[in-house]
Amino acid sequence: MGNSAGSFIWYELMTTDPDAAARFYGAVIGWHIGGPDPNSPGGMDYRMIGRTDGRPAGGVLKITPDMGGVPSTWLGYLHAADVDATTAAIKADGGNVYMPPRDVPGAGRISMVTDPQGIPFYVMTPTPPPEAPDMVSDVFAPRTPQRVNWNELTTPDLAAAKAFYGKHFNFQFNETMSMGPMGDYGFIDHDGVRLGGIVQRMDPQQPIGWLYYFGVPSVGAAKDAIEANGGRVIMGPHQVPTGESIVIAVDPTGAAFAVVGPA
Repeated sequence: MGNSAGSFIWYELMTTDPDAAARFYGAVIGWHIGGPDPNSPGGMDYRMIGRTDGRPAGGVLKITPDMGGVPSTWLGYLHAADVDATTAAIKADGGNVYMPPRDVPGAGRISMVTDPQGIPFYVMTPTPPPEAPDMVSDVFAPRTPQRVNWNELTTPDLAAAKAFYGKHFNFQFNETMSMGPMGDYGFIDHDGVRLGGIVQRMDPQQPIGWLYYFGVPSVGAAKDAIEANGGRVIMGPHQVPTGESIVIAVDPTGAAFAVVGPA
């Protein structure tokens, strides 16, 4: 696939209520989320997230009772040249393996892991279509509506997280910005692209994990749609140094996400 190893190539919402997610994100982001894919392996309820340009933005997986009470959450997929080797290296480096490497017909080979601080994500070696062997995933694209514009990691151990993601995914941390009493905000670069940011958790009550910012044409309109459709705004609107505004929120089933764009 045309994306380099370490790139974000897919995003997935694990949710207790895919139908509610379809209504909510349709109103807030403008996506179309259809019914279950009849070709999903094992009869799982997996749905594709469609953008208005006809391309996918990610997927939705229904949480079932046999998943052990997993909360609704967004997860990113990081491209690996060899899922098995990367998964083994992550485990040896103090991470956990939630789902061992497995093949997903028509998609590729994946595993679900955590970093040493317990933050989950997927690792994937995708299988591109035979007719397009150099296909490039475009689910991450800065300043573009209906795609992830920014990937932000809040971690309880900033130095350890930088070492881990630098070692296994070639993330680079070339620049920081002071936030005063809140500490420094670090930027994540990869293969010449600014992927997002990384920050140290300042309060034990503060959630840790990856937060994904979806591009919208109007943050004000998105905020109104969040509140009108059963979501809850946690922070914002708040202007960031790019001149854009952000809102951090949770959807009706409790999955955290953010939106970014013009005020």
